Amino acid sequence: MTKRISFNAFEMNCIAHQSPGLWRHPQDRSTEYKDIEYWTDLAKILERGKFDGVFIADVLGVYDVYYGNVNEAVYGAVQVPVNDPLQIIPAMAAVTKHLGFGLTTSISFEHPYPFARRISTLDHLTKGRVGWNIVTSYLESGSKNIGLKTQLNHDERYNIADEYLEVLYKLWEGSWESDAVKRDKATGVFADPKKVHPIAHEGEYFSVPGIHLSEPSPQRTPVLYQAGASSRGQTFASQNAECVFIAAPSKAATKKIVQGIRQKLVEAGRLPTDVKIYALVSIVTDETDEKAQKKFEEYQSYGSYDGALTLISGWSGVDFSQYQSTDKVEYIQTNAIQSLLDSYVNADPNRVWTVEEIARWNSVGGNGPVFVGSATTVADTLQSWIEDTDIDGFNLAYILAHQTFEDVVTWIVPELQKRGVYQTEYRTGTLREKLFEQGDHLKSSHRGYQYKI
Repeated sequence: MTKRISFNAFEMNCIAHQSPGLWRHPQDRSTEYKDIEYWTDLAKILERGKFDGVFIADVLGVYDVYYGNVNEAVYGAVQVPVNDPLQIIPAMAAVTKHLGFGLTTSISFEHPYPFARRISTLDHLTKGRVGWNIVTSYLESGSKNIGLKTQLNHDERYNIADEYLEVLYKLWEGSWESDAVKRDKATGVFADPKKVHPIAHEGEYFSVPGIHLSEPSPQRTPVLYQAGASSRGQTFASQNAECVFIAAPSKAATKKIVQGIRQKLVEAGRLPTDVKIYALVSIVTDETDEKAQKKFEEYQSYGSYDGALTLISGWSGVDFSQYQSTDKVEYIQTNAIQSLLDSYVNADPNRVWTVEEIARWNSVGGNGPVFVGSATTVADTLQSWIEDTDIDGFNLAYILAHQTFEDVVTWIVPELQKRGVYQTEYRTGTLREKLFEQGDHLKSSHRGYQYKI
């Protein structure tokens, strides 16, 4: 019996996101990303389809590795222009009751003290439906534009992240006691100062002496997401993450990554099931396999070769303009997303990729596979991936906005519900309660729990 399948929608406050060139399709809405209705319409579609949440990616920087400049990124709207992800969440929350919101922000570009307040504010406004995707950033252009001469070393960024999270845990979990807020109008006491504590943090990277600016939100600490699949990233995730997003081009590569994450969790003293793992995929579906395949081939005709290599070069740190289309892809150690090239070169021994093949692969749906077929065919594939790789669900990248998600809700969700492997109703409570059915707050085995007062 396949365990319950979960869906997140993978989005970004930009044009086309993971499918460069598809914004030109007459049915695509992603050029409307500046309009609030774009986001509220999306939220309603996803809640109708009982998605766990919408996961909003972000980069603070531009993809300028390909040809050593930003031209291709600007020419084809390859994740630039890109707007801030935070402001769209309250609008989506206002038109939904259950949908969760995974916000991506980087520890490299904001001090933890004001960031803690931003997240607590969102958790209050959404009534506990916020998650945070912890990233350390991989684009050197982003670092240079905040005054750094170059991007910090990959592992050093994770060392900073360790302390960044320590500060946040102290603020969210250890500053305000659960009964600190009185709201007593008769006595005029809003909160008891004896129950509100400065965190007195003095570390290698941060000094934060004071109290948290916000009263405790429904979850205190948001649901914590992480997407690092490198060895150092997996170690960080094993201590901090509650949900992990992975992206690999094959089932074999996905299984290898999942096994590594589960093992790291055990080594960190947690249960292997303490973290939900979502794999990046896209779905093209219709009434029949033939109609779905025809739709997919049409989508491919809009895909951008240069746009895809612009993304891959930025993700990997390798300028693919210097290679021929028939050259074999090789693993090169860089300071960017170290697991990206590894997933093509080392994770699946049965596949050798050329530059042209990875460009074509990434032009429609990004780095994950595309499942094409009728509801029956796609549901069979989804279940086989769950059973064979031990993932918990899927991070669904759209190909056409919002048509991809409309198709999933129309065709795939009812088929999975009929099979008894997809939720038919939401649980009540916060995002953490919905996902884990173990309360609103961090589990005792989680690193952040030790800072709880």
